[in-house]
Amino acid sequence: MIDKINTLLDEIKDLKAQNADELEQLRLKYLSKKGAVSLLMDDFRQVAAEQKREIGQKLNVLKTAAQDKFNELKESLEDHSDAGCELDLTRTAHPYRVGTRHPLSIVKKEIETIFARLGFSIAEGPEIEDDWHVFGSLNFAEDHPARDMQDTFFVQHSADVLLRTHTSSVQTRVMENTKPPVRIICPGRVYRNEAISYRAHCFFHQVEALYIDKNVSFADLKQVLMFFAKEMFGAETKIRLRPSFFPFTEPSAEMDISCNLCGGKGCPFCKYTGWVEILGCGMVDPNVLENCGIDSTVYSGYALGMGIERITNLKYQVKDLRLFSENDVRFLHQFKAAT
Repeated sequence: MIDKINTLLDEIKDLKAQNADELEQLRLKYLSKKGAVSLLMDDFRQVAAEQKREIGQKLNVLKTAAQDKFNELKESLEDHSDAGCELDLTRTAHPYRVGTRHPLSIVKKEIETIFARLGFSIAEGPEIEDDWHVFGSLNFAEDHPARDMQDTFFVQHSADVLLRTHTSSVQTRVMENTKPPVRIICPGRVYRNEAISYRAHCFFHQVEALYIDKNVSFADLKQVLMFFAKEMFGAETKIRLRPSFFPFTEPSAEMDISCNLCGGKGCPFCKYTGWVEILGCGMVDPNVLENCGIDSTVYSGYALGMGIERITNLKYQVKDLRLFSENDVRFLHQFKAAT
């Protein structure tokens, strides 16, 4: 038995492992319950009494040597792994500048979070649309100015395929395929054929909301608008609704909030009125419900829509809309604290 112990000691001294799998195989071979060391321990019971002292000492030396060798190999593999992490030969010699979230993404996420707390889910749709979902189903007359080439990008000289001018097209698709109740918001990019300037662009971003159910009233809409304004701009924010017109809502209104710069006292930003317009809203026109296959005698609903750029301007006082799409890192790095 002493010869077996000495043979194992020589084997253990020469053990090597290139990776964790090989190390585990060595542990199973020598240190597990069915390993070589454990088997010798079992054979120790058969040793004559006069040899137990000597062989017992050698077994303890063997067991200690095996455990020390295992720990040594394990530490060696860990050190090698750490060294590989510290030295990345593929990295550039120049440090990377850490990016930030885009201000429009920050505000969009905040709007989505507010409406999510009210039970609204997110719906999305195609940016390349047809005339029916963008205009026809939404009660736009055939001669409505929004159909004119000055406002809409048509695709391949087609009168029916166009880039959506609002995310209301997503609402019509949901209404066509979903039985009420419907409670959704539709964030996304929209396109209009406008001259690019500090206050307008040929593409921008909207978030629209739609709620359809039985017995939905304008009072329900007003409560949602009040909640949104206070959550987005602060608890002291006030709102006012002014009559307006949209083809797809009746009655329709535009909503103003008290200027968050001067607190409603009047300043250059609000043109000394104390109020700033942020969105349009109204009760869904019964014709729109019928166009989408919803019985307007049973169901009613409200819709609202806002420009994300507009809300971002109010929160961060960005004077030029073009900054949002120019990818100037100096501009984007100003929003590190907001991410």
